[in-house]
Amino acid sequence: MPQLPLLGACTIINDEMESIMPSRFVQIATVVPVAARHISAMAVLIVAMLCVVDRWANAGDVKPTTLRVLTYNIHHGEGTDGKVDLPRIAAAIRAANADLVALQEVDVRVQRTANVDQAVELANATEMNMVFHGNIELQGGQYGNAILSRFPITASRNVVLPNDVDGEQRGVLIASVTIPELASPLEFYCTHFDHRRPDALRVASAKVVAKLAVESKTELKILAGDLNDKLDSRTIQAIQQSWTLANSKPAPTIPVGKPQYQIDFVLTSPASAWRVDRVIVLDETVASDHRPLLAEVTLLSP
Repeated sequence: MPQLPLLGACTIINDEMESIMPSRFVQIATVVPVAARHISAMAVLIVAMLCVVDRWANAGDVKPTTLRVLTYNIHHGEGTDGKVDLPRIAAAIRAANADLVALQEVDVRVQRTANVDQAVELANATEMNMVFHGNIELQGGQYGNAILSRFPITASRNVVLPNDVDGEQRGVLIASVTIPELASPLEFYCTHFDHRRPDALRVASAKVVAKLAVESKTELKILAGDLNDKLDSRTIQAIQQSWTLANSKPAPTIPVGKPQYQIDFVLTSPASAWRVDRVIVLDETVASDHRPLLAEVTLLSP
């Protein structure tokens, strides 16, 4: 009896579902005795079973995609000691070993910070990809949000948030990030809401960001930033219409010396796609007036 070619049998069996034997073996079976055909059929079935077991084993070897997401209001690099020290900020980011970083209050060529492009400096110091967008023109430069990423950033855009006559213009920066394990890009949002009372502008901003998630054609999304409101606020309630908080219990980030309130958050969308492994507040008490907040999130179905 001719020897069955086992190499490639798994692929053939998957492609030929109409018969017990794959088509490439049919001609061989017709020229051998009946008993031999039964043996051949049994051999094919055994190969098929081994293929299924092999697929299960390989599926177990596939590691889920886990991302470390950091949000950090850097206060234009000025620490609680009054010193502008970008290397100190960069050290905190490197220590977090983050994959995606949302930065708020970033100066780019602003006079008060020696006309330094802080976004570029931090990208170079952390060896990460970067995109920046200013929301306010300030002292000859721009002031706004920046995103750092270990992965390539293929596109970005900035959406202006609601404002009034007396307020600082705020925005949400959105970057398309290509992660090798994912079939399609992920959208990473970085934002900074208005800080004043009452909360009308924050609530309005939260509704805009919630709507952006609904209207996005990208399935997987992560949002991080300084929302300038607490967990039980109307702002957080509004944004949760389409975003899910990484933590349900407060993880205080301000005041930086002895934090009592959480106003910095990481959120995901859709909720069914993500598992939150942990949320921690980093022990950096001098570099800025906020503590950095780090969330580890795992994609459930890449």
